[in-house]
Amino acid sequence: MKFIKIFVLSLFSLTMFAQTAKKSPLTDSELKRWSHLDLEKDSIPGMSVDKAYTELLKGKKGTKVIVAVVDSGVDINQEDLKSVIWTNKKEIPNNGKDDDKNGFVDDVHGWNFLGNSNNENLEMTRILKKGDDGSETYKRALADYTEKMKDIQESKENVDLLLKADKTVADFLKKENYTISELKDMPSVKFDLYDAKRIMLSYSEKKGDSFHDDLKSFKDYVYDQIDYNLNKDFNGRKPVGDNPDDIKDKKYGNNVVYSKDRKDSLHGTHVAGIIAQIRNNGIGGDGVADNVEIMPVRAVPNGDEYDKDIALAIRYAVDNGAKVINGSFGKDFSPHAQWVYDAIKYAASKDVLIVHAAGNDAKDIDTEPNFPTDDVDGKEIADNVLTIGALNYEYGEKVIAKFSNYGKRNVDVYAPGVKIYATVPQNKYKYLQGTSMASPNAAGVAALIREYYPNLKATQVKQIIMQSGTPLNLDVLVDEKRIKIPFSEASVSGKIVNAYNALKMAEEMSNSIKTNPKL
Repeated sequence: MKFIKIFVLSLFSLTMFAQTAKKSPLTDSELKRWSHLDLEKDSIPGMSVDKAYTELLKGKKGTKVIVAVVDSGVDINQEDLKSVIWTNKKEIPNNGKDDDKNGFVDDVHGWNFLGNSNNENLEMTRILKKGDDGSETYKRALADYTEKMKDIQESKENVDLLLKADKTVADFLKKENYTISELKDMPSVKFDLYDAKRIMLSYSEKKGDSFHDDLKSFKDYVYDQIDYNLNKDFNGRKPVGDNPDDIKDKKYGNNVVYSKDRKDSLHGTHVAGIIAQIRNNGIGGDGVADNVEIMPVRAVPNGDEYDKDIALAIRYAVDNGAKVINGSFGKDFSPHAQWVYDAIKYAASKDVLIVHAAGNDAKDIDTEPNFPTDDVDGKEIADNVLTIGALNYEYGEKVIAKFSNYGKRNVDVYAPGVKIYATVPQNKYKYLQGTSMASPNAAGVAALIREYYPNLKATQVKQIIMQSGTPLNLDVLVDEKRIKIPFSEASVSGKIVNAYNALKMAEEMSNSIKTNPKL
């Protein structure tokens, strides 16, 4: 670590500048790629990706890097992704054989550890289903489950009221996707219509023109919780056919790297796009990294992931050549955490960087854990995990996304995570938000460093990203309680990812290693 710190001083002048907020609203073009913009040049807290390409990478050619996306699956036929999907050249497609002897048959583009399953319980639900063992874990799961059920029942009442009002208005207008203007102009000839109009006006004016999509998302979330995530009678694992409590039971899953209903791989497809959608091709958004292959590893259902799947997914990615693994998932309970810890340490031994989302509960993960983590009993078990909090595009006290977890010890650095525009299945594009989006933004920068400076180790890439970031000298709002703390106290580094600075530091370090290999 001493070697890396030498470069912090040489880059200090690059990171300290007058930081001012964007005064006018972002244009559509700015919003679609705000994460690539520069705080100093554009007054938008992006990662200075465009500046890096323009001033540092022009005319350079990097080494191809494989980035594994451990997620809900990836639509490998998406128009802006299909040319960057990893292909296992050692495997002969569809011959029913394990040609490369890696333990997976016909894994041409990755592996699907969920098979044909998709919906799942939360981990707390699975713990309760196993019965009261008198443990503190069971007690905490029961308390959390009880609170969650109360909240979701209240949400169900709200969404049912909205759905009824929406149907009443749609039936009157004979139009499902009515506009806010049409809603305002409709007459209120009967009491039930008046009531429905009032309810939908209130909702639509809060949500804006996307209120139909927001209502659908709200409904899906509530009913997925009730029908699957919190439903003790639901068994989502049955179609997989394995024993999720036996890490030695590895012969399961299939080679179809997206969900049976392709739209259920929206999350993973969006994550993949943030990293690698084709730059400057006039469609969709722009990826961060320009010379990568995306390895889809499906292990994250609509619910909480199993520790076994995550552990095996990490090992699969490592064994098949990934140099960066993005993990945009997480949960509050981890019964088999040791399996994941062992997989993280295995990745470290093979020089693979894991970039992980900090979570979306607006909590301090120094005191309330979010799994997986590299922090065990206050000690770091490996130095190859980079945990990412989410930034808002609005500079100032709200620059940390309202939903983002934080932590002086367990969040390493922040990256853009609000209104991120990227690929979704069936050749479409969408804005999504979450630390799920911040993580692949940072993973894209990590991939860039590994592309252009392949002699740097995973641990060095992690430290470069943290130490070369832009420090923000301001107080910010965090937590569900919206408390105000210095930005420097919200993460280990107290910085936001800066691709330009990171590549400058990487070049200095790479050159020094070439002249003095013992460093």
